[in-house]
Amino acid sequence: MPLEISAFDYQREVTRLCIQCGLLLLQHGAESMLIDHLSNRLGIALGMSSVESSISSNAIVLTTIFQDHCLTTTRKSIDRGINMYIISEVQHLVIAVEKKQLTWQQAKQQLNNIPPFRHPNWLVILMVGIACASFCRLAGGSLVATFVTFGVSSIAMFIRQRLAILQIHAMINVGITAFAATLLCGLVVELYPIKTGSIAMASCILLLVPGFPLINAIADMFKGHVNTGIARWVIASLLALATCIGTVLAMTLLGIERW
Repeated sequence: MPLEISAFDYQREVTRLCIQCGLLLLQHGAESMLIDHLSNRLGIALGMSSVESSISSNAIVLTTIFQDHCLTTTRKSIDRGINMYIISEVQHLVIAVEKKQLTWQQAKQQLNNIPPFRHPNWLVILMVGIACASFCRLAGGSLVATFVTFGVSSIAMFIRQRLAILQIHAMINVGITAFAATLLCGLVVELYPIKTGSIAMASCILLLVPGFPLINAIADMFKGHVNTGIARWVIASLLALATCIGTVLAMTLLGIERW
């Protein structure tokens, strides 16, 4: 423990550091077991006797025990989108503290200054278009259908990004994006009959599949964080439902009964 501060002040600083670590992980898509594990490791590395945490889908409660004193704090979590870069940086920081390469002051400074790195929007649009087009081709789509999928899914990703910038609710965002993608692809297929056009229509909305939240939900439930897992499963299911509603509305408008 540093000599310049009291034991209580030190415990308070470490508690804040641990919950900030867990909060960053929760906000950026980490599974509950990883959040609990890294928060605990950070506290133990900084001299705490025990670190316990309770994690929900939108909050985290954390308790530290140091010299027989118990200190509890809680933080509300705001979803900031999946960002594996930040999760990786937090892991590296915890490892550095365990190896005594960082003091608690240095760890606090680094944790506060982790840059919110994100890929450029144009690169995300390009890679999403390529991914959806690849799915179309692998599913047996023709070359023309593959190019249509690439174009439509790229436009859909652009729309999704614009709506996110405007802070539109995630489910409304997904529904509008699914509607726009299905409508645009359906118009192309109707006006210019394309072989395997139905495959193109299905592939252009694959960018909206909530794969990561579903994986985290299952991982949480298997590893004992059942409540958080169920909450994440419900959110992912609602996103999938919003996608279906947008798609069905567009198909109804176009008079398409099925893919």
